Amino acid sequence: MKPLVLLGPTATGKTKLAIKLAGQINGEIISADSMQVYRGMDLGTAKPTLKERRGIPHHLIDIRNPDESWTVSDFIEEVEKLKDNIKNPIIVGGTGLYLWALLEGFSFPITPADKELRARLEKEEISVLYSRLSTVDSQAAGKIHPNDKKRLIRALEVYELTGKPISQLQEPLRRAGAGSDLKLIGLNLPREILYERINRRVDSMIEKGLIEEVKGLLDQGYHKGLPSMQALGYKEVIDYLDGKWSKEEMIAELKKRTRNFARRQMTWFRRFKSVRWLEAGQPLPRDWFGETYPAAGLFRL
Repeated sequence: MKPLVLLGPTATGKTKLAIKLAGQINGEIISADSMQVYRGMDLGTAKPTLKERRGIPHHLIDIRNPDESWTVSDFIEEVEKLKDNIKNPIIVGGTGLYLWALLEGFSFPITPADKELRARLEKEEISVLYSRLSTVDSQAAGKIHPNDKKRLIRALEVYELTGKPISQLQEPLRRAGAGSDLKLIGLNLPREILYERINRRVDSMIEKGLIEEVKGLLDQGYHKGLPSMQALGYKEVIDYLDGKWSKEEMIAELKKRTRNFARRQMTWFRRFKSVRWLEAGQPLPRDWFGETYPAAGLFRL
């Protein structure tokens, strides 16, 4: 059967719905979340608990340590292997770049990270990095914010290692029907309800021990400058631990940034074609799924 993709902004109920659906159709879940791959990063990534996962195979969760690399090209490679070899795959997540790459058939440079090169580039002023990228790859420079040092370094790293601009290597493959073997469902909520759920989720993360989770990662030696530690929730707690904010200020800032993140997610998802959007309380459409999902009409968000 065609793999199902469940997408939507954070806090819309993707995980809960996917687990219910997988239980009904004997399915397996593939995470399309760029941060749930990291071990020990549970609360801040809203990772499904072991209890929630019980009996439902989950893939691409807890497969990297926080100091290990995980890129969109890694995601595409793993999903292509998984979706053809597991039963009734359900791809679930809100990382727009990952899903866009999967659906639109982007090719990515097979260029592993070069630690020495990155260390050298890291010492450069960000204005110098941006100026250099503008010279060698103006197209990429036009798409990267001048203050996004991580992406500037990656683009320059690819250029120095391959001799080709990253914008050229990331051009869409010229093949028809990319993503045509996937069925897309988008989950959406009215803004006021979504924001309320985001605020409650942040409060719940704090109550369950997000601050202690971050402290534990730092105590294990994971540096606060790691890309994984810049993830939403972790960066804010680190700033709080560093004395930048009070606890109350940190929580308010995390809620605001999560709401902004949800808006950016929807910007990505509006680009996708063939998405069947569902609003809160709307049952999964039996007429759209047909007999492939015989119990779909029983579920509500």
